[in-house]
Amino acid sequence: MSIKAIIEVNSRTYTILVDKPIDISIPLRASKDNVNAWHLPPPKIYPVKLKDWEGSVKSGASVNFNSIEFNPHAHGTHTECVGHITDEVYSINTTLNQFLFIAELITVVPETLGSDLIISKKQLRFAIGNKKREALIIRTLPNTKDKLNRQYSNTNPPYLSEAAAIYLKEKQVKHLLVDIPSIDKENDNGELLAHKAFWGVDGIIRNEATITELIYVPNSVKDGKYILNLLIAPFHNDATPSKPILYKLFDK
Repeated sequence: MSIKAIIEVNSRTYTILVDKPIDISIPLRASKDNVNAWHLPPPKIYPVKLKDWEGSVKSGASVNFNSIEFNPHAHGTHTECVGHITDEVYSINTTLNQFLFIAELITVVPETLGSDLIISKKQLRFAIGNKKREALIIRTLPNTKDKLNRQYSNTNPPYLSEAAAIYLKEKQVKHLLVDIPSIDKENDNGELLAHKAFWGVDGIIRNEATITELIYVPNSVKDGKYILNLLIAPFHNDATPSKPILYKLFDK
């Protein structure tokens, strides 16, 4: 038996199967096999030690009481706001205040440009067409499970062209989700052309827009329209760990 819910988004009514969520996040683990980028060591999860007390049931404590050291940009699925690239402080916890969106999942094979692999405006125009979506999820090919623990530093992963980011802004895509560590080139001398274009920092800043990076969409999930529930941890920071969930969507 399936559990169905009827929801209204932007004055349209849809039916979703709430008992069949599709988790497209990469969990954080205290392991060298944790996905990693930006030349950082793996995350750490360890019991607190206070004098003679250690926060571990195995060590005799009544509870497990761990501290965690990680970087949201480097160690897993994260959602960031324009505060990632501005002098002015913006918090993802306040700029993202709605969480359910109509989303389109597309799959692309990044194009070769010199020694780089890029997601181009032409590819996005072909994949999106005339569709109007608040959120866009981009899955890149090849799409193997090693994305769950890939070590991205010094590998020059695929990225979006500036023209592609401008196109998404003009299409009024507010929430962009990608399975790469950044929508910009790994070593771009700090230009951050795609980030700046998507958020419109040289004009009217789109401080309600977000970018979610390092997702993983299994091959079994088909391209198309979904309800996206963009769940975030409530950090007052430019970025925070996140858990985007997709729901198959049926027009009522």
